Amino acid sequence: MTQDAAPAEQPAVAALAVVRGAPLTELPADLYIPPDALEVFLETFEGPLDLLLYLIKRQNIDILDIPMAVVTRQYIDYIGMMGEMRMELAAEYLLMAAYLAEIKSRLLLPRSAEAEAEEEDPRAELVRRLQEYEVFKQAAQDLDALPRMDRDVFEVDTDSSRITVKKVYPELELGEVIRAFRDVLKRVDQTSHHHIQREPLSVRERMSTVLQRVSSAGSLAFSQLFVYEEGRHGAVVSLLAILELAKEGLIEIVQEELLGHVEVRQRTA
Repeated sequence: MTQDAAPAEQPAVAALAVVRGAPLTELPADLYIPPDALEVFLETFEGPLDLLLYLIKRQNIDILDIPMAVVTRQYIDYIGMMGEMRMELAAEYLLMAAYLAEIKSRLLLPRSAEAEAEEEDPRAELVRRLQEYEVFKQAAQDLDALPRMDRDVFEVDTDSSRITVKKVYPELELGEVIRAFRDVLKRVDQTSHHHIQREPLSVRERMSTVLQRVSSAGSLAFSQLFVYEEGRHGAVVSLLAILELAKEGLIEIVQEELLGHVEVRQRTA
């Protein structure tokens, strides 16, 4: 007794496209693809001068001594190919081709020795235009190489209010404090007056005054902690009070940047 053979599975056909939700497995018989639907441009030029400069650089030709016959022939061959592909782009190039032909004919015409000495080289104007165009083209390439917003650099919008950054100050040496104190002494000499009797000054009392002022303000410039009318003696007492408070860890002497202004702040935990 034999069993019927199972039907062979049909191979799945890959869909070429999905049109309105239905897979399309065969190309329509009336499908028309225009010949210029896909064009590949190996070289693109922004104008006739750009093409002319490309032909000169490709052959390592000296721009000050252009062989017009060679360059003109290659130029005309290119615009002939361009005219076959895209006729609307060939018009501005035809004007340059005519200009090159004119220069070539002027070079071929016989000229007397006097006329040759007086007449300018027919290629001079073309060379000037090419050099000027090369300068502007290089400048445009340099500008395009710079970072550009939304192309190379993208703006990021984020909330930085909750980000805490601990700023690390440069290590302050005693020499920087002495330098700031020297500036204080210069101001003291300019504003001090002659006193018949000098009141005694206490370092401990001045420590309390400095600590109270720094605690109230949070941060003060080093020079704001001195009373210039007290003279050099008062300045020395204030300096000793500041150094003693810093030694005891009640205040800190900081400098935002190297060789910058010195500030006195209340020490934080």
